[in-house]
Amino acid sequence: MEKPSLWRSIVQSLRGEEHDYTAESLNRAVFLLSVPMVLEMLMESLFAITDIFWVSHLGKNAVAVVGITESVMSLVYAVAIGMCFAASAIVSRRIGEKDPERASQAAGQIVVLGILMASGMGVVLGYFAEDILRLMSQSEAVVEMGTPFIRIMLGGNITVFMIFLINAIFRGAGDAVIAMRTLMLANVINMALGPCFVFGWGPFPEMGVTGAAVATNIGRGIGVLYQLWHLLGHHSRIHVHLYHLRPAREVLHTIISTSKNGIAQLLISTTSWVGLYKILAMFHEAALAGYTIALRLIMFMLLPAWGIANAGSTLVGQNLGAERPDRAERAVWIAVKWNTIFLGAVGVLYVIFAHSLASIFASEPDVLHEATRSLWIVSLAFPFYAAGMCFEGAFNGSGDTWTPTRLNFFCFWLGQVPLALIFAVPLKMGALGVYIAVPVSFGVLTLWSAVLFRRGKWKEKKV
Repeated sequence: MEKPSLWRSIVQSLRGEEHDYTAESLNRAVFLLSVPMVLEMLMESLFAITDIFWVSHLGKNAVAVVGITESVMSLVYAVAIGMCFAASAIVSRRIGEKDPERASQAAGQIVVLGILMASGMGVVLGYFAEDILRLMSQSEAVVEMGTPFIRIMLGGNITVFMIFLINAIFRGAGDAVIAMRTLMLANVINMALGPCFVFGWGPFPEMGVTGAAVATNIGRGIGVLYQLWHLLGHHSRIHVHLYHLRPAREVLHTIISTSKNGIAQLLISTTSWVGLYKILAMFHEAALAGYTIALRLIMFMLLPAWGIANAGSTLVGQNLGAERPDRAERAVWIAVKWNTIFLGAVGVLYVIFAHSLASIFASEPDVLHEATRSLWIVSLAFPFYAAGMCFEGAFNGSGDTWTPTRLNFFCFWLGQVPLALIFAVPLKMGALGVYIAVPVSFGVLTLWSAVLFRRGKWKEKKV
């Protein structure tokens, strides 16, 4: 049989053709899943880049508003992505077991839980939005400018929550193309509406930094509607019907028990980022704004790298469901190799062109200085990030969400934040100490994850 060309394989992956990933050649399986997943994550990263590009024209206070809000939104992301781990692990396991009905039932229960969770968080966080912003910033100007922005983002979190969760369902089913198209649609709308609402172009009101929040939520909201259309049976491998939404105790128990460690895992890592922002706020707005810009540039490439890690995670779930654990392990090592090459090359480019990249978003000299040095320091550890996210993705894909939770606790809460504080204050390194703590903690996390992955206990996890 003739081996498909690279171009033909890319076209097949983007068409969304159905494949049996428990029987397909592993290199080809990783490739077919990675292409749409990388593009999906690239689209997700564009949300951050688009918002910061337009908002950066409004000054460093506006950038600080976005950075602080994003650090708080990371708590929402933690809950959503923690549930995503359960969604992807359970759906992929059922698909691997050749049981699409139970996969659809799990998807329906996950959607209902997600709506309830996001709605509750939206009410509480939206109500306390101003207090949260005031707690995070010592600048009254930032609080005054940012209160409407943070209230819209926190109160309307259901759009980002559901777009994450439903895409995880599609990825678990091996339907990565629908997830990719969802983010493309949402991004096009956000990029078109962003400057309109921020600067008041045409008939749109001039809303300043608040306009970025409005555009983002409209774009994501339309993306969610597109997802639901597919989830209800239009050209997808998961078909959710009304009876799938009725509470099923056993399924709900499995989802909640798998999700709780995933949520804790992400809460640990994201609250550590909040801690870093709080430490940076002890110095000056330039450090906060510069780090926000650097972090957006870093996430622009880290999220696509998560696409490769997610491909490995999906293959772990499906192949464990098909009772082929050795094949699941080999899929992860293939993902590690590709991801390390990809992100390592990006890291080299980021180190070389840190100043040029930061200057696209920062015009004020002090902000540019902080953005440049934080970008190249954090980028030094890109190969560690690449391998680490694949190992943690393997644990989560198997349903073993406890192992990465434990790793995150020791490496971030007991490692990254205290280390950043020690470097910044007692050692008098200031903001530079915060930047250095990031690659150090991620390096330890990756090495520890590799040791536990090789031990192989994750292969025994039942979901």
